[in-house]
Amino acid sequence: MIVGVPWWVFLMIIFIFLSGYMAFRAMRAERELEHQFIEKEGKVYMDRLEELREQKSKREREQQGSE
Repeated sequence: MIVGVPWWVFLMIIFIFLSGYMAFRAMRAERELEHQFIEKEGKVYMDRLEELREQKSKREREQQGSE
């Protein structure tokens, strides 16, 4: 007993704080993964849009050239 409190109570308090810290780390890592995924998907979308713009521009030039 330390200051009238059993040792296992201190151990439980330490485990509670450790668990909170681990949950915080996991939440932060999850947010980072989510951010990377969103950036990757956004790049794929923007590349697709750019490709469609180029195709549209090419078709317009071909139509102007044939007139």
